[in-house]
Amino acid sequence: MTKHILLIDDDQDIRDVAQLALQKFSKWQVVVAASGLEGLDYAKTQAFDAILLDVSMPDMDGFSVFEHLQADPDTQAIPVVLLTAKVLPSYRRRFAEMGVSGVISKPFNPVSVGNQVAQLLNW
Repeated sequence: MTKHILLIDDDQDIRDVAQLALQKFSKWQVVVAASGLEGLDYAKTQAFDAILLDVSMPDMDGFSVFEHLQADPDTQAIPVVLLTAKVLPSYRRRFAEMGVSGVISKPFNPVSVGNQVAQLLNW
């Protein structure tokens, strides 16, 4: 069954590479959002199997987006995987405390990013 993924990242290059990679190598449907607010709108209006979420975004960072997703009964069950360059132990601890489903470090390998997501979510 085809997975339906929401990718929220403010970086156009990251969105393009990740979307192409997930569609080509994993055969998933990918919807992209350029901001946290846009991503939240999509999350409320479509059914997603997972959300890939950038941490550092200008309008609303990934932490705020995640809090909004968790506060909404319609979106709180969607697994969230963070895409981030923030890999310091202090950030890792914060991510673990948040309850995200996993973390993928940037830069990621486009060929294997779908497998990383699938492994983190036990697909």
